Amino acid sequence: MLAGRPEPRIWPHEDIHPRAIGSVALREQRPAAAYPGLNEPVKVGVRSLEGGGPVTAGSARTKDTGRKGEPPPAPDALGVEIIDSHCHLDLMDASPAEAVAAAHAVGIRRMVTVGVDLPTSRWQADVAAEFPDVYAAVAIHPNEAARGVDEESFAELTALARLPQVRAVGETGLDYFRTPAEQHAAQQASFRRHIAIAKETGRPLMIHDREAHADTLRILVEEGAPETVVFHAFSGDAAMARTCADAGYVMSFAGNVTFKNAADLRAAAAVAPAELLLVETDSPFLTPMPYRGRPNGPYLVPLTLRAIADVRGTPVDELAATVAATAERVFGPF
Repeated sequence: MLAGRPEPRIWPHEDIHPRAIGSVALREQRPAAAYPGLNEPVKVGVRSLEGGGPVTAGSARTKDTGRKGEPPPAPDALGVEIIDSHCHLDLMDASPAEAVAAAHAVGIRRMVTVGVDLPTSRWQADVAAEFPDVYAAVAIHPNEAARGVDEESFAELTALARLPQVRAVGETGLDYFRTPAEQHAAQQASFRRHIAIAKETGRPLMIHDREAHADTLRILVEEGAPETVVFHAFSGDAAMARTCADAGYVMSFAGNVTFKNAADLRAAAAVAPAELLLVETDSPFLTPMPYRGRPNGPYLVPLTLRAIADVRGTPVDELAATVAATAERVFGPF
């Protein structure tokens, strides 16, 4: 039986999250002295919000996700079923059963729900065990890892990654946008450990890379990349896409490829080899246009897929078939 939702903390890719490490909002709301032992290694869990109360699933969804308004209407169904390669079911207002049903109705056969710390990683694994069309990914998010991660946490992550319903180690990586330079070393150390876990367990590595392309690519080379690497919510330009393609890395594009200011992302989506493309929502974040800022869900993948097909000048069904084949190669058969 699925347990109650964890008390999640997550940092979306848009710049509205008030509690990201190093964010202006956080610095203004709480002085550094409010975080005793901030730079000490901890067992990764959940930090309380302002006012002393714990983060609850409800408060995380209504305050931390920054989504406003009603969920967008369902798009037209795809003619070829594909997968949402990255979402956070624990942060959605919809139940997992509702999210799966809505996705199925528009041709999204499966989804990968992603952990950002131990509580959320456990929850994703439990949800995936209950719903056959949900896979899980487990990891310590780089903004959590910036505070240091203890050995017990890495040991539990390794055990979770071995579960049959867990199909990736992620999201891990580097985020220099939201962490100060003095915490980059801790992020890098955690990233290296996640690479090792992915190789040890034979799981794909799911990377969060924000304003850290050079160090992310360097560490992959230094450690030896796992057989399969996925750059989630790909954030590079066309040159970065070509670099990833040369290394055989998979690039997963989210709804921000549709944003008006995302010309570089669209250029990347245009030049990335079709067989190295995935499509994701990162829901409830990164809702594609024209619904930016409203709650996202796996059922909105068709909007992003169609936008990418348009940029590439490729028929939607043809691109969907290629993306579906890549998803099966990365995460396993539908």
